[in-house]
Amino acid sequence: MSERKIVLVAACALIDTDNRILLAQRPEGKSLAGLWEFPGGKVEAGETPEEALIRELREELGIETKVACLAPLTFASHTYEIFHLLMPLFVCRRYEGIPQGREGQAIKWVKPAALRDYPMPPADEPLIPILQDLL
Repeated sequence: MSERKIVLVAACALIDTDNRILLAQRPEGKSLAGLWEFPGGKVEAGETPEEALIRELREELGIETKVACLAPLTFASHTYEIFHLLMPLFVCRRYEGIPQGREGQAIKWVKPAALRDYPMPPADEPLIPILQDLL
């Protein structure tokens, strides 16, 4: 068996007052460019997934939230060609600011029933029915 690195990425289902979920489009030049995903990013050394998510939401979307506002919902475990992705998914309904794509990425508020209309990375797809059941 080859040594496959495990990459820990925290993701967030940001939910607005209309129960829509925020999706971000991966920008050109990144792997899986053009696909839609839940905002978030890699957990750095010494960070908890919650701390990483708070940092990523600030950097990517310009919003602020707190650990108490992040509720763990489920996780994805997916093997890509050169690494294995472990991705806890948190739900966040309470945050300050108006989300904006600060890294050139398109963002969109999507009703749960329409999530399948947006092509997503393979690791994100199994999260859709769980979110649909929740909302």
